[in-house]
Amino acid sequence: MSLTTKPPTSTGNAAHEASDISLKLMRDVLYSAVVADALDALGYPHQSPRLSLPPLTGVRSLVGRCKTTLWADMAHKDPKPYELELLAVDSCKADDILIAAAGGSMRSGIWGELLSTAARNSGCIGAIVDGAVRDVAKMTAMGFPVFARGTCLYDSLNRQRVIDVDVPVELDGVRFCSGDLVFADEDGVVVVPQTVEREAIRRAWEKVHAENITRDAIRAGSKAMAAYQKYGVL
Repeated sequence: MSLTTKPPTSTGNAAHEASDISLKLMRDVLYSAVVADALDALGYPHQSPRLSLPPLTGVRSLVGRCKTTLWADMAHKDPKPYELELLAVDSCKADDILIAAAGGSMRSGIWGELLSTAARNSGCIGAIVDGAVRDVAKMTAMGFPVFARGTCLYDSLNRQRVIDVDVPVELDGVRFCSGDLVFADEDGVVVVPQTVEREAIRRAWEKVHAENITRDAIRAGSKAMAAYQKYGVL
């Protein structure tokens, strides 16, 4: 993968301490596949939902902290419409990513322009929705990153609602908890449990550095097998 920013290459810096790697650096250097590779090596091979959650609003990558919401379909009049989703949006913090666990339901567009505006005002930087969204053109104009299964023009009122906030949720059997680090791009979504975050990010950082060296060798004329045998990364 072509990187606009390479990890430091001076002695000792390739093994950058994870605590030194800010979210900004992660956004510049890391990506979902290399993070998944690092998690694989740590014995966490199922941290990416096998769902198609493409970027819908023109922003193709997203890195931040999970803010979880659990959604349910409904077939009755909601006595407290929008209550918990508004609470979730208003309680977002800087660098949060709203995770909407809706079980893949396409019953309504549960995320749209107004929620994006309110969430951004609270510090939220994007949303990952296991379901449908709407107002895509307006969210695109805002530059607000949204990854979702697709679109539905119907409002969520009396169709779907948030039933809990900041609880562990699952997308395709993968567990997301508020505060977990999450990466999303065109390759997919990967979540990093907080218990292994430091080591996973350190390994991902080192792998990107090693991939850059391997890529440079191949570009300089080395055969792929020779580069792999020399550097152990491909």
